[in-house]
Amino acid sequence: MSILQKIGFSVVVFAMVNLLLIIVFSDNGLMELNRLKNTRAIIDSKNAKLVLENRNLSRIIDRLKHDPAYIEAIARKELHMIGKDEVVIKLPNRN
Repeated sequence: MSILQKIGFSVVVFAMVNLLLIIVFSDNGLMELNRLKNTRAIIDSKNAKLVLENRNLSRIIDRLKHDPAYIEAIARKELHMIGKDEVVIKLPNRN
């Protein structure tokens, strides 16, 4: 190999190493890509949880619109309501 070929080869290798360093460590390099992948995974996980929550809420809404027994159960539990002809007896606390 002549001296000119060695210099040319050295310049090409130097340029390739510099390009590799720029790709890996630049602002939009591989490190940023990995960070974005991690961020996307977190967002996808949160999105999946929200999809499940939306499905559950849709079921509850549907039951509240169409299921009188469910409405009664919610009224008794959360609003402490009683039915017609029912009597509530309050007992003293045993504390």
